[in-house]
Amino acid sequence: MDAYSLLIDGQLVEGAARLEVINPATGIVLASCPRADIQQLNQAVAAARKAFVRWASRPIAARRNLLWQLADLLESRSDSMARLLTMEQGKPLAESTRELAFAVGTVRAMAAMDLPLEVIRESATGRILRQYTPLGVVAAITPWNSPILLLMTKVAPALLAGNTMVIKPAPTTPLTTLRFGEMCAAILPPGVVNIIVDSNDLGGCLTAHPDVAKIAFTGSTATGCKVMASAASSLKRLTVELGGNDAAIVLEDVDPRAVAPLLFRGAMANCGQVCFAIKRVYVHAGIHDSLCNELATLADAAVVDDGLKAGTTMGPVQNNTQFEKLKRLLEDTRLHGTIIAGGTVLDRPGYFMRPTIVRDVGDDTRLVREEQFGPILPLLSFEDLDDAINRVNDSQYGLSSTVWSSDESRACEVALRLQTGTVWINKHLDLPPDIPVRGAKQSGFGAEMGDEGLKEFTQTKIINMRTSTPAGA
Repeated sequence: MDAYSLLIDGQLVEGAARLEVINPATGIVLASCPRADIQQLNQAVAAARKAFVRWASRPIAARRNLLWQLADLLESRSDSMARLLTMEQGKPLAESTRELAFAVGTVRAMAAMDLPLEVIRESATGRILRQYTPLGVVAAITPWNSPILLLMTKVAPALLAGNTMVIKPAPTTPLTTLRFGEMCAAILPPGVVNIIVDSNDLGGCLTAHPDVAKIAFTGSTATGCKVMASAASSLKRLTVELGGNDAAIVLEDVDPRAVAPLLFRGAMANCGQVCFAIKRVYVHAGIHDSLCNELATLADAAVVDDGLKAGTTMGPVQNNTQFEKLKRLLEDTRLHGTIIAGGTVLDRPGYFMRPTIVRDVGDDTRLVREEQFGPILPLLSFEDLDDAINRVNDSQYGLSSTVWSSDESRACEVALRLQTGTVWINKHLDLPPDIPVRGAKQSGFGAEMGDEGLKEFTQTKIINMRTSTPAGA
């Protein structure tokens, strides 16, 4: 097995213990990697704190240059990183390759941004300036569905703004992050980036640590609430991108055959394990049956297999815990809906489930109310558009939504009424790195990406000065 190391204060080190990482396509151990203890966590935070002053004092152009070097190195190793990502995460190799490309592009795009000193107001008697200063040590906690991409959306803005970092990846997908740590050790000054791995036992210690100034977290809403509670004692800054129950509204003026492949990819990419994945579809009654049939045909044609095999279009569920959760949800769905495609797990090693299309399901069922985070897609019929919008908005989540119509003006009117941070029209999962994304409701808060996402990693300072003495003073 290949060797992996933690990164603490510029050194690649062993952990206090070991952690076995499972290949979800086989259900057997892929690799053993180091696992940190509380002492190593404290060492990582101390190293980041020590490195902060010198890193923050570097000109932003110098920090930008190092980030671009990091992006170049990541790109040069993208083939091996994509293969490793498929083995630890499960997604088909083509999807892993796209994730690496998007990650590299995100670093380059965000590193090109700037944080100039701004003049808010200027007059004959005074001047008001706005300065963006770094916060200190940032704790980045990343999930298992897109471990490299969602890491880069935190690393690039945090480092460019002048912060230092302690990174903790999900324990089921730590390997690509540890490989990224080797790249950081080769390019960045010691302590600027530190990477530890746990077994879901150190998160609370990291988020409550008094020397951590900000937490950037992507994960479930339930865990996000725990992160917020842990951070409250010291009023840490937070960016939390949490769960979603992202809906699509399909109007009667679209061609079911044309829109079905777009909806299917939007729902089933990465085996449905995407924060922004389409998780419920509201279809006008006039085309409901036709769209159900088209999606069922696509589901039946999907090739579910090991992501490293040529021709695979869908890999396994990432981990056994999520696999068991989805199997229970599937059994509940059998009682409350009609499964028209899929509905089975593969009788083989690994965590494989056929893409599943469900109709005749009510709004109050678990499949519709909860975030399934897997390849099970419900379709719900509507006749009145106002009713459909109300049903979509009747959710605790508000991450994203999509509207599908041949009438762009009508679709935009619908989009303006949807209670989500992002709405796409006639497309899905278009996330340019210069455009911010935000969650609504219990899908989180704070921006990621774009100029707004960069500023989330800063403290705003207002400088209000008198530049001359008014007459008669």
